[in-house]
Amino acid sequence: MTTTFELPRTETPPEPKKTGSFTIIAWSGDLDKIWPTLILATTAAASGRPTSIFFTFWGLFALVRNDRGITGTSWMQKMLAFMNRGGIANVKLSKMHFAGMGKAMMMSLAKKYNVASPQELLELAQDAGVRLIPCQMTMDMMGLKREDLIAGIEEPVGAATVIALAEGDTTLFI
Repeated sequence: MTTTFELPRTETPPEPKKTGSFTIIAWSGDLDKIWPTLILATTAAASGRPTSIFFTFWGLFALVRNDRGITGTSWMQKMLAFMNRGGIANVKLSKMHFAGMGKAMMMSLAKKYNVASPQELLELAQDAGVRLIPCQMTMDMMGLKREDLIAGIEEPVGAATVIALAEGDTTLFI
């Protein structure tokens, strides 16, 4: 005999707490991690919470401009820039990529269910006042310059600033 358990469904979500900050550390540059990061950030900002996303390591490539060539000074920095060029429009799925078919399927489903694309969410986040903060150390390691990143983001910062941001009410590492 099997027993099934269902969580109760509510008609309306609980009232969000509008105090305290909401910080997300975007470490991964995969579509299936950047997309929910931006959804959570825009939702938090829409609920009135001060919201920040700190982009570090592979997550930083979501802020790279699509029209930039390969910068970097060393051959390794140039290789990293080459492998991760194109910005948020070219992020890939971490699983079920299937030479781009997995991403196409996800984008098709998103359109069907009226879910904003990552590019649209990035613009919405900026319009909502979400602080988009690049990691200075990652930029140095990857050979990225400020002009390689999209407009409207904050000046690059280091770990000490992230620690200060993480003292808010909610911090997520994605």
